[in-house]
Amino acid sequence: MALPEFLRGKLSLPVVGAPLFIISNPDLVIAQCKAGVIGSFPSLNARPVEVLDEWLVRIKEELDAHNQANPDNPAAPFAVNQIVHNSNDRLMQDVELCVKHEVPVVITSLGARTEVFDAIHSYGGLCLHDVINNRFAHKAVEKGADGLICVAAGAGGHAGTLSPIAFIQEVREWFDGPLLLSGAISTGDGILAAQAMGADLAYIGSAFIATEEANADPAYKQALVDYAASDIVYTNLFTGVLGNYLKPSIVAAGMDPDNLPESDPSKMSFGSGGSSKSKAWKDIWGCGQGINAIKAVLPAAELVARMSREYDLAKQRIL
Repeated sequence: MALPEFLRGKLSLPVVGAPLFIISNPDLVIAQCKAGVIGSFPSLNARPVEVLDEWLVRIKEELDAHNQANPDNPAAPFAVNQIVHNSNDRLMQDVELCVKHEVPVVITSLGARTEVFDAIHSYGGLCLHDVINNRFAHKAVEKGADGLICVAAGAGGHAGTLSPIAFIQEVREWFDGPLLLSGAISTGDGILAAQAMGADLAYIGSAFIATEEANADPAYKQALVDYAASDIVYTNLFTGVLGNYLKPSIVAAGMDPDNLPESDPSKMSFGSGGSSKSKAWKDIWGCGQGINAIKAVLPAAELVARMSREYDLAKQRIL
């Protein structure tokens, strides 16, 4: 394992709950951490910026209270995701709040900037950066990222096209730091497979959308139960970045999922004021190709417990 010392022995399962735009909230993050996996949320989910300060206070206080009451079963650390894109006009304000609250893990997306990594390193925080190919991985590490999240084919929302096997192998040839794998992982078997390929942790998003704590439309949650990988389309229309979305939600929005035009990547926007692009996550539902394993909407703790049982059984099968 290439994990830093402060994460060792703190996780019941080698998992990070991926930050889900609009969907991840303090309820979900706290539940994930109490269940023993790293919970995360995009800072832009907390609007306006003052709400981010409130969320960080609440998460820290509730996890501290849990740890005091359960010294033998402490919560996992939490993480905050920063969208490092020039359309995010509150990036450095959010980074300053992460520094103020000494957020243990910061996940950066859509751009790697040295000043962001330096700010998080100033108090000893861990910086993870998501990438879709080996070239971007090199750039992120050169600019100061501590760890990498390989977003492979089949991941929910913004996703790459590389096979997870090829992607992890390429990165592990030169990188011995913390490595996470994202892409269609929603079972304990998948978590173990990620480790077998060379990843330290699995990065799981879609399965946590179908949890009771997630801030998602009940119809969205049920759709993840009802549909499978064949019901997903890969397109850049909705945000300017290629990603995976549920076809039924595209049809419901009055579009033909099999004949979608391409979008102009320069129009991508994650600004704090919001834009029509936010509709992509509210009405056009992102998800990964691993949704067939989602059989019911569960509390986050039950989902983690189920994956833990599957993980243990998978290890037994191969030993």
